[in-house]
Amino acid sequence: MQFARRVFAIAGAYGIVVLTPLYFLEDRIGRDTPPPITHAEFLYGFVGVALAWQVAFFVVARDPLRHRPMMIPCVLEKLTWGLATIVLFAHGRLAASMLGFGLVDLALGALFALAFVRTAPARA
Repeated sequence: MQFARRVFAIAGAYGIVVLTPLYFLEDRIGRDTPPPITHAEFLYGFVGVALAWQVAFFVVARDPLRHRPMMIPCVLEKLTWGLATIVLFAHGRLAASMLGFGLVDLALGALFALAFVRTAPARA
């Protein structure tokens, strides 16, 4: 149980630290990785949804056994971004620095899956 608490709390904290600055970096992202962002709603929509997931991770961390079913969509949240970064990088459409963030998400997804297994109720 402690493992799941730690993993989900660390993931939530990491996500907030990494995602929140994106709200203030629209212009810089356009300069550093052209072309400039032309549909800002996608950036801000992504950041908002991703931050909402960080809150979900904290909820799971608070009571992993009670919220165990929520671990499955948490794993999917990590896999979708992590796998997308690998595919995009393989096609030359993603910077190596962004691939690193995707690999962190894949590792967190694996830890979430392990937490799911480790919090399984004991069979009678």
